[in-house]
Amino acid sequence: MADKNTVNVGFEKQIWDAACVLRGNMDASEYKGVVLGLIFLKYISDRFEDKHKALVAEGDGFEEDIDEYTSEGIFFVPSGARWSDIASKSHTPEIGVVIDNAMRAIEKENKRLKDILPKNFARPELDKGRLGNVVDLFSNIKMIEHGSEKDILGRTYEYCLSMFAEQEGKRGGEFFTPSCIVRTLVEILQPYKGRVYDPCCGSGGMFVQSAQFVENHSGNISNISIYGQDSNPTTWKMAQMNLAIRGIEPNLGGYSADTFLNDLHPTLRADYIMANPPFNLSPWGAEQLKEDVRWKYGMPPAGNANFAWLQHMIYHLAPAGKIGMVLANGALSSQSGGEGEIRKNIINDDLVECIVAMPTQLFYTTQIPVSLWFLNKQKKQKGKTLFIDASKEFKKETNNNVLTDDNIDHIVELFTNYQSVDYKAALVDNEVIGSEQDYNLSVSTYVEQEDTREKIDIDELNKEIAETVAKIDHLRAGIDKIVEELSHGK
Repeated sequence: MADKNTVNVGFEKQIWDAACVLRGNMDASEYKGVVLGLIFLKYISDRFEDKHKALVAEGDGFEEDIDEYTSEGIFFVPSGARWSDIASKSHTPEIGVVIDNAMRAIEKENKRLKDILPKNFARPELDKGRLGNVVDLFSNIKMIEHGSEKDILGRTYEYCLSMFAEQEGKRGGEFFTPSCIVRTLVEILQPYKGRVYDPCCGSGGMFVQSAQFVENHSGNISNISIYGQDSNPTTWKMAQMNLAIRGIEPNLGGYSADTFLNDLHPTLRADYIMANPPFNLSPWGAEQLKEDVRWKYGMPPAGNANFAWLQHMIYHLAPAGKIGMVLANGALSSQSGGEGEIRKNIINDDLVECIVAMPTQLFYTTQIPVSLWFLNKQKKQKGKTLFIDASKEFKKETNNNVLTDDNIDHIVELFTNYQSVDYKAALVDNEVIGSEQDYNLSVSTYVEQEDTREKIDIDELNKEIAETVAKIDHLRAGIDKIVEELSHGK
């Protein structure tokens, strides 16, 4: 596997630690908009100014021609909204207004960014002295020392997303999936070419990793098309910025919307679907969707959306499409609300290719144990399902567990080989899953657990027992002799 330049490479942490010193008492959810908004503004402004300098050097007078920028995928930043303009006013009382006006001016010149950028830097509760210090912090970033600007700012954006997710707890799970989980999905699905879809895309991590996968394998990012949706307006905007900073142009719909009640891509048939839907979501709109065409395998229960998400994705699959998704372990065996029947019908339709049991504590936001589900309309082996036990594939960190590159490589290897491996994987006939296990997909049912207790050598144990018995007999004989001598002495 190619080296993953995503998070935890040192420089990003320096930025985070420095920014946090300036945070004061502001909530993580509020400070998130300040930091991420400024990272994005610095990114698009620096890219613009690089191109601007090149056009000035050419001397043809095209440095203010918007087409010169948009033709190369560079956002046009008008005069007064450029980072140099903002930095020059970083320690003035109106710095918040300057930034808000810059965001509005950039949106006006770039239709793709309309109503996406944060514009609340002038609010009274945001300390302008601290804000100016954050601007100075980003002004002093020397990109050349840390790699390409697009790469380092993209990685910094993702690192800050992960840290905000950790600090916001449960709310953080709405916008961030740990990158090691995303990489596992991507490395198994291998989305080289086609339409990639995430119906609950959060901040866009699945798309970022898909694009990174293509680049790492010398592919062309233009060969994949990105489709997504999210119901949270703030998260939807974060995704737009996260993807723009990576040079990815997605179709996330024109606004945030509930995937079940307002499917923004009703005719989409995707080649790859990757998602980490909200676990055990309730309510999810079941009462309004009783006759929905998506419920091919059965009506999902109103109290849990797990099988609503799964069936929504199956509905949107292309004829040769694949799904990789995260689900709480309860979905593997639950019989409540008709879930067992839905799972049975999906298995009998021969869609489930692999189930991977994941380690505990991978998420900052929940301790719920999870598994990865892989579905495929053109499975490697018809009538069979692979179960992989990856529960011990992790590295312990301070607040959670992570999958290392070696861990991910091992999981991918087990999936690629697609065969039983003692204590690691089991390839099982669907007939066995149905007739013997009542359509239970729990990995522990099929992958035998290795007995890690110390092995006992029975022959050696018997020898030791015999020696001990002999010693006891010898001692008893000695005691009997002493007793006899004492009794004669009397």
